[in-house]
Amino acid sequence: MLAADYPFLDLMWTIFIFFALVVYVWLLIMVLADNFRRNDHSGWAKAGWTLFVIFLPLLGVVVYMIARPKLTEQDKQLLAEAEAQQKRLAGYSAADEIAKLQKLKDEGAITEEEYANLKVQVLS
Repeated sequence: MLAADYPFLDLMWTIFIFFALVVYVWLLIMVLADNFRRNDHSGWAKAGWTLFVIFLPLLGVVVYMIARPKLTEQDKQLLAEAEAQQKRLAGYSAADEIAKLQKLKDEGAITEEEYANLKVQVLS
């Protein structure tokens, strides 16, 4: 194949179309995975969203992304678990945090009431 048979702009258009297809397939996979991962949907809702996304592809993905709540209870639980895991891996210790709070209280940087509130947060 000669360069004259396939001009540069045709090559760029092909690359753009391929990239758009890859992005769409990735979005479709992410939307379907999110749909089936959620436990706040019934089976019928999951089936409905799946059919909507498959039969009206671009519109279905956009509508799902707009209609989906920003943070569900399941998402909050997953974030809390990830944060706890990160603290464990980083060597986080509630006793160390309480010692730091005690030091701040002794220095007068925080009041007794603030110390009690922060201590409750650390222990929870």
